[in-house]
Amino acid sequence: MFVPGPQPPPPPPVQQQPVRSDAILGRPPKHKKSRGVGPPLEDSAPAPPQPGNPEHAHMLANVWMNASKLGELVRTEGLVYKKGKFSATEVAQLNAAIERYRVTKGLSEADLDQIIFSNKLGKEKGHETFWSEITSALHLRPIIAVYHHVRRARHPFAGKGAWTKTEDDLLIQSVADLGQQWEKISDIVHRPAADCRDRYRNHLQDREVRRAGAWTKEEEEELTRIVTEMTVEQGKDIDNDIFWGVVSKRMGGKRGRQQCRIKWTDSLAPQLKNTGERPRWSAMDAYILVHKVDSLNVRDDTEIDWKLLPDENWNVWSAHSLQRRWLTMKRSIKGFEEMSHAEIMEILKTKKAQSPPPSTAGRKKKTKFTSAEAVNDGDDGEVQPEAGSSSGPGTVTGAAS
Repeated sequence: MFVPGPQPPPPPPVQQQPVRSDAILGRPPKHKKSRGVGPPLEDSAPAPPQPGNPEHAHMLANVWMNASKLGELVRTEGLVYKKGKFSATEVAQLNAAIERYRVTKGLSEADLDQIIFSNKLGKEKGHETFWSEITSALHLRPIIAVYHHVRRARHPFAGKGAWTKTEDDLLIQSVADLGQQWEKISDIVHRPAADCRDRYRNHLQDREVRRAGAWTKEEEEELTRIVTEMTVEQGKDIDNDIFWGVVSKRMGGKRGRQQCRIKWTDSLAPQLKNTGERPRWSAMDAYILVHKVDSLNVRDDTEIDWKLLPDENWNVWSAHSLQRRWLTMKRSIKGFEEMSHAEIMEILKTKKAQSPPPSTAGRKKKTKFTSAEAVNDGDDGEVQPEAGSSSGPGTVTGAAS
């Protein structure tokens, strides 16, 4: 007879506070305002998480709250929670918690699937505590996020690879027949509901007018105007308070949600912050990024909250841009796939061991660096597999619809 041992201690709190850019460069601290438009970076960046509230921890693991309710608690009670892609460490902890529950209860894999894919939201008879128990194994994750992650990861239709034209056609027809009832559509298309939703919204919706390739100057101006109206003119953050589905719709569907987001975060927003000049990624930026990542002491780059990396003296680049630049540097290392994060970090620190000299004004010859424009801004350019996304105030991010 199996006798469960004591449960392992909860994972350590996520407390990421990167070193400041002026400290990396050996310069005295400066206090200057963010260039360009929008609120100063000090006002828009999230405060370091303070995850020591046991009432909040219990609430996150036991109370089913949607994003709106979580956001309200962030504002009114200072709730701190984690969102975004689950890190490799979290996935391992979650899988261990699920297996521990299965063995303790003497369940078969089929029994476990019945609990996971029941639509009773924690009210499955005899297993009312399942979702709370496995959520408690993680740190700062809301129970609803764990619910969606587990169901998506273990869905029988998951992992089918690239979409085929036949599947796309069937998805389009299903949406025409049923509207956006994704669970019903999932049964027809044989793909998880969230995958059907994302495939349709990001690739198929408005595809008769959707454009690909380079953006025209008129499109860039239109996107800048729309985002500015939705953020700056309403006192909101130009990096985070944007609903990209609305932006795409206001552009007449000519560009998709992902296209708009990537164009804005990687190209137009940095230009706007840089007083109208298109910034170029430099050796100095790479040096700062490597040493900021190193200062976090994470076990894996899926645990990085990229939104915490900018500071008031280094804030032209968005969290998404920094994530992509990091992945580019990491992938430049031969055999990186087989290396640990610590090994990758040591190689990059060696490459970036010396701080580049400051740029000299008035040079006749300029070193050419890859600009944000060179980064693929198509729908398929979204980086997700190896690193984490960013989040708004009140949240910390695990790792990157």
